[in-house]
Amino acid sequence: MWFKNLTVFRLPKNYAITVEALHAFLTRMQFSDCGSSDDSSSGFVPPIEKGLLAHCVNHQFLLKFMTAKKLLPSSVVSQVLKARVDELEEQQGFRPGRKAQKDLKERIIDELLPRAFTVQSAVGIWIDPVNGWLVMDTSSQSKADDILKHLLKSIDTFPIESLRSKTAPQTAMTDWLAGNEAPKGFTIDQDADLRAHTEDKATVRYVRHSIDPDDVQRHIAAGKQCTKLAMTWDDRISFILTDSLVIKRIKPLDILAESKQDVQDEQERFDADFLLMTAELNKMLDDIVYSLGGELDYQMDLVNETAKVTA
Repeated sequence: MWFKNLTVFRLPKNYAITVEALHAFLTRMQFSDCGSSDDSSSGFVPPIEKGLLAHCVNHQFLLKFMTAKKLLPSSVVSQVLKARVDELEEQQGFRPGRKAQKDLKERIIDELLPRAFTVQSAVGIWIDPVNGWLVMDTSSQSKADDILKHLLKSIDTFPIESLRSKTAPQTAMTDWLAGNEAPKGFTIDQDADLRAHTEDKATVRYVRHSIDPDDVQRHIAAGKQCTKLAMTWDDRISFILTDSLVIKRIKPLDILAESKQDVQDEQERFDADFLLMTAELNKMLDDIVYSLGGELDYQMDLVNETAKVTA
């Protein structure tokens, strides 16, 4: 099991919490399927069948966030609404007004929701309380915000912050491309986006294409900056780094597949894969942050902003 995307947050290192306490907290926002009148629902489910809401392996926690949404196509609602409006017009001799049609549409949605199909999607969440990481397997900011909202409502004390680097990712990625040199331990692959800060946001995109240094330098000289860059870390994991510090398209390479132990038991294999993933991503995240000049200290940043205002 490997996460495909990484939206990364920071917790204090050696954050003290047990798997039993975490499970108890998460029961406050446990998932239950949509009711007949609900269009969606969300919450935490056990990451392994018949397990707790938090699964722990060697001080690494795995959570699972489930979302259910009912599919009610707007075309179906419009079709039923038109039929009802035509029927009312025939009965009363005039067509219902805008407000009446709006109220009718809401009643139709309430009628159709219990018969709508429900689709479910799940997001894995990795918490490393030892090294202070919280990582969600999503690249969607709205999804990450929803999960974070549920976590903050569940856990009494949860001092979480966004991961911020001293050097902005787009500045660092642009410098790496301009100098045609990746930071130590990384290689640059064949996908990149270069975007202008002008109103039209003109973008040059390389997709599985050799990135020519001279061509890139011309685009950078014209004012474009790198917003996405495909890279490989230590010949072990390939990924795409974005300007928002979200990491996409995580792919473990053959060298990791060869290093897996031959484990027969399904539960042992799951735990071994989870431990391998967390160990590798831990080191990779450390190296990415280091290549971006280290982390921006939140408290120090507040002090600097206060000093600017005072000055």
